[in-house]
Amino acid sequence: MPIYSWNESIKRSFVDALQLRGYSKNTIKAYCSQVHRFHAFVQQQNQRMGHDKLIQSYSLHLLHRKCSHSYVNQALSAIKFYAQKVLLHEETVSYVRPKKEKKLPNVLSMNEVMLILKALHNLKHRAILYLTYSSGLRVGEVVRLKTQDIDFERKTLRVYQGKGRKDRLTLLSDTAMDIVQPYLQQEKPEKWMFPGQHPERHITERTVQKVFEQARAASGIQKKVSIHALRHSFATHLLEGGIDIRFIQELLGHQSVRTTERYTHVSVKDIRRIKSPLDQLEEES
Repeated sequence: MPIYSWNESIKRSFVDALQLRGYSKNTIKAYCSQVHRFHAFVQQQNQRMGHDKLIQSYSLHLLHRKCSHSYVNQALSAIKFYAQKVLLHEETVSYVRPKKEKKLPNVLSMNEVMLILKALHNLKHRAILYLTYSSGLRVGEVVRLKTQDIDFERKTLRVYQGKGRKDRLTLLSDTAMDIVQPYLQQEKPEKWMFPGQHPERHITERTVQKVFEQARAASGIQKKVSIHALRHSFATHLLEGGIDIRFIQELLGHQSVRTTERYTHVSVKDIRRIKSPLDQLEEES
């Protein structure tokens, strides 16, 4: 069996190698957790097991534990990087990845979004949710907004170093401005638009997720959705409003339009035009 060491020194080398290649903080954290779990699994295996067999065995172990295919694929990517870039294993890492699941994004109706946005009275919390939906932001992007990122004159919002290390411009709605401007005047944040308990640090993603959950519960909506549903809904509602998918791609910061195209599968605009054969049977009877 190949040697798979995991200690503080190797972990430091692993993190350094990931940082040098521009991996995000969240990805680095996830990869470290994946390799840590893999190392614990390796310690319990037959020492004569070859590398490919070991990887296959670990993949099956995760699948038997009902881990999602995306989770297993992330684990395999982390192990491959760890083996080749840190441990410098010369052999080619060979394994079969489970087929990626094709899940439709959870989308709220425009009425449901409005109920959620109006469910909270805290001005800061409302500003967070209004911006998230109106600009199609990821939770990691909204918490890292700085006061200078908003251009009220041009009605735009600049997202610095979003997913994929790309800056982008997205839109800023008049309705969101009516919430954000009073918030800025009242709270006068300095660096971060939404500071946490300590002004020098931004609010945490977990806190924002809790804010959304409180709003969803207060609105009476029963759908089990996370704050990311606001971003999904932003894209779907634009598509249903006739906005070209290429523009939506730019606003969302997707590298490939294929990623944006998944919203065509949840848009109900065209579905509503189709008459069910059951309705036709009722009319003819």
